[in-house]
Amino acid sequence: MDERPMDEWIKKLTEDSLKKNKLNRRTFLSGAGKIAGISLGLTIAQSLGSYEVNAAPTFRNYPFTLGVASGDPLSDSVVLWTRLAPDPLNGGGMPNQAVPVKWEIAEDERFKKVVQKGTELARPNLAHSVHVEVDGLKPNHVYFYRFKSGYEFSPVGRTKTLPRKGANVKSMTFAFASCQQYEHGFFTAYQHMSEEDLDFVVHLGDYIYEYGPNEYISPSGNVRTHSGPEIMTLQDYRNRHAQYRSDGNLKAAHAAFPWVVTWDDHEVENNYANMIPEKGQSVEAFVKRRAAGYQAYYEHMPLRRSSLPHGADMMLYRDFTYGNLAMFNVMDTRQYRDDQANGDGSKPPTPESQDPNRTLTGSEQERWLLQNLGNSKAHWNVLAQQVFFAQRNYGTADAPRLSMDAWDGYTASRERITNFVQSKNLNNVIVLTGDVHASWACDLKADYNNSSSNVIGAEFVGTSITSGGNGADKRSDTDKILGLNPHIKFFNDYRGYVRCTVTPEEWRTDYRVVPFVTSPGAAISTRASFVYQKDQNGLQQVGAAKVAEGVKVSREVEEDRNRAHGKAHEKQMKKSGVEATQ
Repeated sequence: MDERPMDEWIKKLTEDSLKKNKLNRRTFLSGAGKIAGISLGLTIAQSLGSYEVNAAPTFRNYPFTLGVASGDPLSDSVVLWTRLAPDPLNGGGMPNQAVPVKWEIAEDERFKKVVQKGTELARPNLAHSVHVEVDGLKPNHVYFYRFKSGYEFSPVGRTKTLPRKGANVKSMTFAFASCQQYEHGFFTAYQHMSEEDLDFVVHLGDYIYEYGPNEYISPSGNVRTHSGPEIMTLQDYRNRHAQYRSDGNLKAAHAAFPWVVTWDDHEVENNYANMIPEKGQSVEAFVKRRAAGYQAYYEHMPLRRSSLPHGADMMLYRDFTYGNLAMFNVMDTRQYRDDQANGDGSKPPTPESQDPNRTLTGSEQERWLLQNLGNSKAHWNVLAQQVFFAQRNYGTADAPRLSMDAWDGYTASRERITNFVQSKNLNNVIVLTGDVHASWACDLKADYNNSSSNVIGAEFVGTSITSGGNGADKRSDTDKILGLNPHIKFFNDYRGYVRCTVTPEEWRTDYRVVPFVTSPGAAISTRASFVYQKDQNGLQQVGAAKVAEGVKVSREVEEDRNRAHGKAHEKQMKKSGVEATQ
């Protein structure tokens, strides 16, 4: 690397990118990677240091406004999380001091049987969040936990460890969710999730959205408002996470179960790819923005120290084994990917999208995944990831349209995985997906263009918590898409989450939905249930129910979601005085 000072490198790359025709993702230079390793670490590195410790804190307001959470469970360990934030939407409201936070974990909700306790310092450089990694716990065991700072107690949380690796496990039940645009609706689905009997929750990304107030409008209208403009700085991202975390239903779901989390794009910016932003930003601006987004994400999630942002990276892909029943490969399809082909959006396949050298996961993560699949002795191998994995044509038979942001835009990356699965004769692969704000159920095929091709697993795509507004039972293009893609067995456009009940022989998935999100109080119901049994018969629907109160058929089509994001970006560019480009 050139030995010029960092500021000079950033300035030079920024000037070069700005000189290109128009500001868009294609103006980014390969040289940006040379500064990434240093500059992406600046946000945390520059804020490290010694802090005065306030050993006897007092708070003007209640400090545990964001609740409590647990996550990254193992058979003998779990992460306990909270953040001191007496003024959550204005930087947190804490002084520039470290503050002691006591914690305890018990076998009973009244804390008569405390098994461990200790004290952590909530430091300013991590927004006064704490991430307690509690070890030495019993496997497959329920615990309760709480925090105390000064004279204030946090709410009580409930958590659970995983069964010991390799232990015979008869069943597990978990839920997964994604895409919770605060403005588009109320988090009613989380209220219902918190009342389920679950072992854990998986979140597949878009925990927050970066847009300013009413930039991204849902078809049913926005019913809440983002606090502050489009987020760019570390404090912006902290405030946005705090706004989402202030929601009572979300806090209840976090307090009820341990969560395993991964991100998608809106934790930083719509459809960014590695170091390449959506459009209209300089190298310097996006490098700093990504660093801020990554740090704030860590600060607000129950993640281990191994995921603390470091340099250009934040290690988020990792695996969890639930006894001998399932191995979960939690993936990151955003941080390491090549730029979207064909300028992003919905396009037909091209030599660029089919380039064998392109990757969605990065080479190291791909090797990690294939090694895990090859070595796994579990009954089920799970990919917990972000974007649509199966082929999905929503154009026509003669003029296909595929999402360049999903695996359809990285077909070689997908084929390397499916070819490996075929070579190992695996038929137990389950892909869990978010991103697209609707429910889908798909057979995974070795070759989607061959109707007699082997079924190698199933993909369950979960709808959003709120993103996209109320939705409908089906959209105007639903029948056409299902006709073009015979391996896709189900579609629904109501909001909600997905519940999975798993035994060694059978994977059952229930699509849990609410008919509306634009006002509180919607009832939950199971719209459809599917079973996969590793018998080459693929997905079998075993239950269905009509949803009272909901819209039956909407005028929406798949492409409307991309158009809404495009309109939001146009608003952002107009506010910044930069012409939006495609």
